[in-house]
Amino acid sequence: MIKSDEIISLLEHRLRDFSSDLKAQNVGVVETNNDGVLRVSGLSQAMMGEMVDLPHGAQGVVLNLAEDTVSVILLSSGTQIREGDSVKTTGRLLSINASDQLLGRVINPLGTPLDGKAKAKQGKDMPLEKIAAGVIEREPVDTPMRTGIKAIDAMIPIGRGQRELIIGDRGLGKTAVAVDAIINQKHVQKGTKRVVCVYVPVGQKQSTVAQIIGRLQEENAMDYTIIVAANASDPASLQYLAPYAGVAIAEYFLEKGEDVLIIYDDLTKHAWAYRQLSLVLGRPAGREAYPGDIFYLHSRLLERAVKLNEKNGGGSITALPIIETQANDISAYIPTNVISITDGQIFLESDLFNAGVRPAINVGISVSRVGTAAQTGTMKSVAGKMKLELAQFRELAAFAQFGSELDPETQKQLERGRRITEIFKQPQYRPMTEQDEVIDIMAVTLGFADDIPVDVIQRFILELREHINRNNKKFIEKLTTGEKVNDSVKEEFEKIVTAFKKGFKV
Repeated sequence: MIKSDEIISLLEHRLRDFSSDLKAQNVGVVETNNDGVLRVSGLSQAMMGEMVDLPHGAQGVVLNLAEDTVSVILLSSGTQIREGDSVKTTGRLLSINASDQLLGRVINPLGTPLDGKAKAKQGKDMPLEKIAAGVIEREPVDTPMRTGIKAIDAMIPIGRGQRELIIGDRGLGKTAVAVDAIINQKHVQKGTKRVVCVYVPVGQKQSTVAQIIGRLQEENAMDYTIIVAANASDPASLQYLAPYAGVAIAEYFLEKGEDVLIIYDDLTKHAWAYRQLSLVLGRPAGREAYPGDIFYLHSRLLERAVKLNEKNGGGSITALPIIETQANDISAYIPTNVISITDGQIFLESDLFNAGVRPAINVGISVSRVGTAAQTGTMKSVAGKMKLELAQFRELAAFAQFGSELDPETQKQLERGRRITEIFKQPQYRPMTEQDEVIDIMAVTLGFADDIPVDVIQRFILELREHINRNNKKFIEKLTTGEKVNDSVKEEFEKIVTAFKKGFKV
C-alpha cells in the first residue's frame, strides 16, 4: 500500500514535469479577459509585439510585459475566451504580408481583404514595428511631390520623403486635400517613376471610407492605391495598428526603390485608440488621460518617412498625417506633439472656409520646412514674388478695414492680393498639372489680370488656360522643362494673353 507522503512526493514530481513542459512550449493561461485585453500568466519567454495563438482561432499580440504576467490585445472578437484557456507564443513578431497585388485593394491592418475579393497571393512579410532609417542612409529632400493644389505647390511645397501635417477643424476639407494629392499622382504615372499611394483611414465611418474609395475609382486612382482601413466600428487594437500596417506596406515598395505617398486620416483618432488601450492595460495616465509615451507613438511612425540615397535604393516615403483640432486650437496636446515631429503643416482655417476660400489654407500659419528645395525651377521663379505679395495683402487688408484713406500704391497692392486669393480657389477633386498652375500664377503676378474684375477672375484664368492648352502647345512644352521662366518666356506669354484678352468678354 502506497503511503500518503509517497503520493504527495509523486504529485509534486508530476507537477514539476508539467511545469517544465509548459516552460518548454511557453504556454500560458488566461487570467482575465477585460475589454479586448487578456492578462496571461506563464508566458515567461514572450516578447513585446509578439503574436500569440488563442483558442477558437483568435489572434493577439503582446503589448505589456509585467513581472508575472503579460498583457495581450485581441485582434479579433474574443468574447469566447474564458479564464483558464491556454495561450501559446508563436515566436513571430506582428507583420503584414505585402506584395504588388495589394494595389487597388482594400484591406484591414491584418491584411484581411475588405473588398470582397480573394486574398492576395503570398508576398513578403513586413514587420509593423521597425526602426527608421538612419541619417547615413538618407539624403536631402529635393524632388517635388505635387499635390495638384495651387496654394500648396506654389507656397507650401511638399517634397518626396517629407512629413507634412494637414491640420484643422472638422469639415474643412483636410481629407479632400489628401485625396486630391492621391488623384494628382496619375499625372506622374505617365513619367518615368510612379508614386504608389497608401491611404489609412483610422476610426472613420464606413460610409465615408466607401465614398472616398468610390471617388478614387471614378478617377482611376485605385490602380496605384492601397487602402488600409480600421473603421470606427473596429476594435481599438486594429485602429492602433492601422498606421503601422500602412507604413509597413509602404516600406515594401520603398525597398524596391519606389516612391510612396502615405496618408494617415487621422492621427487624433489614432491617439484616442491608443489611450483607450493604455487605460485598459493599466498604464498610468498623464495629461488629458493620455499615457506618457503618446509622443513616441507618433514619432516612431512618422520617422519612417524617408528619402533614401542611391546607395540604399533611392526610394522615398512621403507622409501626410492629418490632425483634427477643436476651435482652431493648434496648441492642444496632440496637435503640438505632431507639429514638432513633422516638417511643416498645412493649416485649414474655418474663417477662410466660411468666406468661400476653398481649400481654406491659411498661408500665414502654414509652412514647409523643405521650402523651395522641393520645387522645380519653373514654379520657383513664378511663385516667390506671389508669396510676398500675398503676405503683404494680408497685412494691408487688416489695416484697410478701419476705413482710412489709402494711397494708390497701397490700393494697387490690395487689388493684386484679392486676385491672388481668387486664383487659389480650386474645386474639390480637380488637381492641376504644374504647367496649368504656372499659367494661372503668371497671369496674376505679371499684372495681366489687374484690369479684370475680381468676380470674373475665375472664368478668366479658366478660359485663358484652355486657350493656351489648345492653341499654344510649344509654349506649354517650355513650362514642362523645369527650367526657370526667363524674360523671353514672359514676353511670349504677354503676347498670348494680350491676344486672348481682345476676345475675352467681361
